[in-house]
Amino acid sequence: MSAVTAHGRGVLEGALRALTALSLLLLLLAIGPRTGLYRPVTVLSDSMVPMFSRGDLVISTTVPLSRLRVGHVVSFRIPVGDHRVESHRVIEIVSGGSEPMVLTKGDANEGPDPWNAQLTGDRTWVVTYTVPELGWVILQMRNPQLRLLALLLAPALLVLRLLLRIWLCRAACACAPACTCAGRAATPRSSDHSDEGEIVGAPGQ
Repeated sequence: MSAVTAHGRGVLEGALRALTALSLLLLLLAIGPRTGLYRPVTVLSDSMVPMFSRGDLVISTTVPLSRLRVGHVVSFRIPVGDHRVESHRVIEIVSGGSEPMVLTKGDANEGPDPWNAQLTGDRTWVVTYTVPELGWVILQMRNPQLRLLALLLAPALLVLRLLLRIWLCRAACACAPACTCAGRAATPRSSDHSDEGEIVGAPGQ
């Protein structure tokens, strides 16, 4: 295979990996939160710098309220104002029980939040992962039309990836003496001296 062809193959392989990653990302952003296994939250302020900052995406998973500890960064709706979702660190468990009351604080803030947040239910959302700058994508995905586009685009990208893989495989077969593209080695050519057509005499002739 020539250097140009090898370079082109490398570019296409990179494109395949990028298409796979993009397809999975779109599926995770559009469908994943509906499973209830995790919750993506866009960070809208710098109150938790350096852990995460404005525009980042934090992924929260649930833990039983009985396992909640000081130091956990929880995602909850604030009990005042617009009741937005906030992700701040628990600095004190004010009261325990089945619906604990906690005092929270942003790492970059000088003082604690001006409220006590009551956590209800059996489980609460705790920040587990941070993806820098991806939060802006989540904000756009709140648009119903864009969410539908993502749901349609993800499988289309997977089909395109499959077609590119088939094309690469055929290109490799054209350059290789033995191709395993179809899952088996190529059948070797028969020799020039074939046994076909030979007449075998009967015994005694």
